[in-house]
Amino acid sequence: MQSSNDVRQSMSRGENRRWPWPLAIPYAAYAWLAFTVCVLVAIVGALLLPGLERRRRWVTASAKAALCLCAIPVGIEGTGRLPHGHCIVVANHSSYLDGVILQALLPPRFSYVIKGEMQNIPVVHFLLRRIGAKFVERFVASGSARDARALLKAAAAGESLAFFPEGTFIREPGLGRFRPGAFAAAIKGELPVVPLAIVGSRRVLPGGTLIPRPGRLTIHILEPIPVTHAAFSGSTELAETARQRILQVLGEPDLLR
Repeated sequence: MQSSNDVRQSMSRGENRRWPWPLAIPYAAYAWLAFTVCVLVAIVGALLLPGLERRRRWVTASAKAALCLCAIPVGIEGTGRLPHGHCIVVANHSSYLDGVILQALLPPRFSYVIKGEMQNIPVVHFLLRRIGAKFVERFVASGSARDARALLKAAAAGESLAFFPEGTFIREPGLGRFRPGAFAAAIKGELPVVPLAIVGSRRVLPGGTLIPRPGRLTIHILEPIPVTHAAFSGSTELAETARQRILQVLGEPDLLR
């Protein structure tokens, strides 16, 4: 049996493979052109359409179109596991593509929790703000505390939230530590946690490169974890339960070992 280090090294070698330049560059140019057009269409709809749900549906359609035009098929397993009511979705994070994937996948009742640095990109900030995204400061303590209180309030009101609890992604394959915010919000709102594994986005658009490659994505929607105040001793235990479920289907190593 391969050790964890062996798995990481073999996966890293796979991630480092590139198409031959005569194929990679034309595809990358086309993919970025198609993606840019879809973003512009999304922005126009987000600017002009009244009502948050209408704007979210428009942006979702734009995200689906971007994946389709870029020849990135998406297979979804466990669609019926997503509750019809409010819940907290937590997903692994391995590529800038992951946000587009969740936008294309999840119904319009979800608000996305985004790292605060994205507010420094005006176009992205405008689009995310118009679809009700919530920004979380990671590096300034006062801002982090304020944003955490806002998330707890939203969860207590029954709002559905989607998180990347690792907070960011790195080039190395594997699943890292989950920050507690999503799980504290779930406990506060007594909302079920739905772990979601995104498989394939690291191959399509790895960290450290702007050259995407065509590839298939598989989204595993896993069994919801019921949450009540008595179910878990704290957010850390709940976070690790969700993380282990994602690890079981992700096919990447545990970076905490």
